[in-house]
Amino acid sequence: MSVQSILKVQRLTKSYPTASGQLTVLQDVSFDLEGGQSLAILGPSGSGKTTLLGLCAGLDRPTSGDVVVAGEPIGAMSEDERARVRNEHVGFVFQNFQLVPTLTALENVLVPLELRGAGGAQAERKATELLARVGLGQRTDHYPVQLSGGEQQRVALARAFINEPKILFCDEPTGNLDGATAQTVQDLIFGLNHENGTTLVMVTHDLELAKLCGNVLRLKNGAVVDA
Repeated sequence: MSVQSILKVQRLTKSYPTASGQLTVLQDVSFDLEGGQSLAILGPSGSGKTTLLGLCAGLDRPTSGDVVVAGEPIGAMSEDERARVRNEHVGFVFQNFQLVPTLTALENVLVPLELRGAGGAQAERKATELLARVGLGQRTDHYPVQLSGGEQQRVALARAFINEPKILFCDEPTGNLDGATAQTVQDLIFGLNHENGTTLVMVTHDLELAKLCGNVLRLKNGAVVDA
């Protein structure tokens, strides 16, 4: 494996048992990304995009094949081991934000650091700076219900970058946003990606967004297809 390889996917397959037999939702997918590269994953609904993203991020285990994150093969790891890899190397931005409703914007951003046991005044300064970077410096004490969808997504972005991840996974990050807000979030994702040298892996239906990525992977019925 190349020294620079930050995400290596090796013949990844995912199947689920059903009453009528095995259902294969992802079949023999392979790719390799170096630090700072970007990848858009495209395909119709049900093509396996989100399944692939979850396997790459260690949110689930493959049926066969492996994922190597920052030099660590995670396919056979326990949930606790995969959680450690995610906390050390991965940021995640979901379409539905997944903020904790009982925490303020600042507290939401701090969650990954606190899970790492790295809270405190320095962590709060870092979280406050990130919120300012995404234009929410005056909204640190607001709860998610007090924020618009675009503001919640920007909190989620700040949270994703608080650990300075090597890889940022985005699942339809602009899918629930209006055009102007989506553009703002898009600019922030790619701006932070370039500033931090973070590898970016993004599931999207937006072809214009996909064009901003250096690499494109198209899926159909769980398999990689040509353009």
